[in-house]
Amino acid sequence: MSWNKVCTSIESAEKYRKYVEEWEGKIHSMLEYRIEKSEAAKQAEKGELSGLPFAVKDNIAVKNFNLTCGSKMLENFVSPYNATAVKKLKEKGCIPVGKTNMDEFGMGSSTDNSALAVTNNPWDLERVCGGSSGGSAAAVAAGLVPFSLGSDTGGSVRQPASFCGIYGLKPTYGSVSRYGLVSYASSLDVIGILSKKTDIIESVFRAVRGFDPNDQTSIDYKDSNELSLPEKPVFSVLKNIKGLSDEVNDAYLNAVKTLKDKGYELREIELPVLEYVVPAYYTIAAAEASANLARYNGIRYGYRSPKGETPAELMKKSRDEGFGDEVKLRILLGTYVLRSGFRDRYYIKAQKIRTKIVKEFDAIFKTSDLIILPSFPIPAFKHGDENMSQYQQKVADKFTATANLAGIPALSFPAGEYNSLPVGLQFFAPRYGEKMLLDAAGILENDFPVSDPPGFKSAEEIVG
Repeated sequence: MSWNKVCTSIESAEKYRKYVEEWEGKIHSMLEYRIEKSEAAKQAEKGELSGLPFAVKDNIAVKNFNLTCGSKMLENFVSPYNATAVKKLKEKGCIPVGKTNMDEFGMGSSTDNSALAVTNNPWDLERVCGGSSGGSAAAVAAGLVPFSLGSDTGGSVRQPASFCGIYGLKPTYGSVSRYGLVSYASSLDVIGILSKKTDIIESVFRAVRGFDPNDQTSIDYKDSNELSLPEKPVFSVLKNIKGLSDEVNDAYLNAVKTLKDKGYELREIELPVLEYVVPAYYTIAAAEASANLARYNGIRYGYRSPKGETPAELMKKSRDEGFGDEVKLRILLGTYVLRSGFRDRYYIKAQKIRTKIVKEFDAIFKTSDLIILPSFPIPAFKHGDENMSQYQQKVADKFTATANLAGIPALSFPAGEYNSLPVGLQFFAPRYGEKMLLDAAGILENDFPVSDPPGFKSAEEIVG
């Protein structure tokens, strides 16, 4: 009995539900979970992904499921349609079974910023699962689904994948339609995929990629666009890397040594632009967020304050009561950098840095096939860790947000366990290099296999 069978009989679906509920009592990865039996029976007859259950981050639309974005502002909003990525997966026979918790509107690195739940790391319930796609990562790590969808604006798929010991793919910008993804920062947002298996990620990516007339930023991604890993790939590694914990530093050096021992050519590089990534990223992301979140005014849909007596007062109070502190902070920052007199000083300068980053990576990929980097400077930290304030979490995004600014694909992969916690690293590739990333992960998968947290059961074990 495998994953594509767990939803298709009453007996196996009941065992599956009990397993999910057992884990959910501890980790709270899903905001909503259910199996539509008629849907499961219908989907089981379709395609190569036939019958596979999957979870969806709660900022991606699934018809008749809630679409909360982890916010009080949308707590009771039910989606009337499917996102294009979800629609394509259902056409392949996949079955959406739950919506996963997330940092509010995708803003955070812990999933502690959700207004609706606190999600715990399956490896250690006192620690965060990462963010903002933390619920999606935790659900996969615990074995609740074989894969999940998340969104990656500055590392929101790869960082939680690293914390939970699984793979997390951030595709090339535009390769997956954003139709049905609630916008945070439109020029950075990408729907990504999390799983314990690279072959599942590859199959899911092939299913969801491609141009969508509903999203004019999407691209016509075909097999002819796809880049392949050369027989003897060249890897770029960071020279004199600093600011990493002992665990992540050891994992990085160990992975580099493993590639070297296997006979691959390594080229040391310096990335001085890394020091400018965080200010550029947060300037651009906040500016776009301030525009995208302006639609939540307490009038058309979403939370409406009972206290507003005039339209202006209603809008002010609805936003004040409906948005969390981190969302308000980023809206204010974004509004500030777009003000007359400040736009050139901050926003335009950030866009110039972004252009510099794109050119720097273009130059690196002329002599190297892939770049190996940390995903996050430390392993999963504890809830409420004073050393990982919201500011420190932002500073730590420099390794992941770089790929979003450059628009290139990146893959977080498991790189071992340290003090009983998983540590992940990531590969960067040129645009259309998703297969290169997955093949590179395959080079290391025997040396750094995916491990399972205590209490994990396979699909076969779940249904007996």
